[in-house]
Amino acid sequence: MKTITFYVAGLLCLLATKVLGQETKPATFEERAKEISKNIETITKQQKDSLKIEVESVNVKLDNKEITAEQAEAQKQQYAEKRATNIETKVAVEQAKLDQLVKDKVDGKVAYNDRKKHKIAFITYERGDDDEDSTKVSVQRYDYKRTTSQFVFALGINRLMTDGKVDTANFEDRSDFYEWGVAWNTRIFDNNNLLHFKYGLSLQYNNLRPKDDKIFVTDGDKTLLVDSGRNLDKVRLRYVNLVVPMHLEFDFTPKKVNGDKVYYPIQKGFRLGVGGYAGVNVKEKQILKYKNDNGNRVRDKTKGDFNVNDFAYGLSAYVGYRDISVYAKYDLQPVFNNNDIDQNNFSLGLRFDFN
Repeated sequence: MKTITFYVAGLLCLLATKVLGQETKPATFEERAKEISKNIETITKQQKDSLKIEVESVNVKLDNKEITAEQAEAQKQQYAEKRATNIETKVAVEQAKLDQLVKDKVDGKVAYNDRKKHKIAFITYERGDDDEDSTKVSVQRYDYKRTTSQFVFALGINRLMTDGKVDTANFEDRSDFYEWGVAWNTRIFDNNNLLHFKYGLSLQYNNLRPKDDKIFVTDGDKTLLVDSGRNLDKVRLRYVNLVVPMHLEFDFTPKKVNGDKVYYPIQKGFRLGVGGYAGVNVKEKQILKYKNDNGNRVRDKTKGDFNVNDFAYGLSAYVGYRDISVYAKYDLQPVFNNNDIDQNNFSLGLRFDFN
């Protein structure tokens, strides 16, 4: 009878704890980061869908000869700039939320999932043969969580490749990239820590910096690199891709044994990841800095369509120790849509995966 009483009491306490915890427990870091990523994806899709509708309406007017081809092109450019501005403004709000979320986590103001999870401890009360009470306590634990969430940040250099060779004639060595996002790491096998599947959502910021005072200009559906006619202090074309990266990760962290229990920690040793990514372009702009004829410093920012490919997909890999890796990625799609010569972006840098 005493055994049953203690068992029922333990279950009631557990149920009360769960109910109260669900009512008062704040959203975890992973849940809030996932919500922000979903918001960014929704914003991008809504604006691009709206742009398609607006462009179709212009095409209908053009077919009905209500406007000229030049007017149609001007209206399309106007709509594209408006939607690009909307994406940039709305995504910036979500990015600020994510920056604050990361800061709050560092400051200990936001909850995050514990990497260990325990089973229920049941207390049984039994009477021994010597007429004295004896208590048996049993505590069982789960292994390290099979799926964990991470914050990913990477930065490094960009190089445009033409026919397998780096274009050093037109672009500076300072061309660069950075990437940030969230990822989930899942151990594939129950009793082996070697193979993991890593997937997530990231924003890739790619910067191209031409040499010799050249700038990017559009000529119809092509993008050309021409002399600006100015002495430029800085020129940069930035295009941003929202991608879903997926990697097969080899984690050489050894398992841990504690008595009869086996644990599988991650990112405590050498790691190797191979895979790729796919997604969409969300914005592009060119920034120029120079002095005008009066000697005043000018910062000229042009947003819009530089014919950067709407879709992004490529191969990526990383190798490193613990949370830091050497990271490389290669865009299989050309940077510009309809140029006579295809140029693909290659990036090399450092990657940080924070649990």
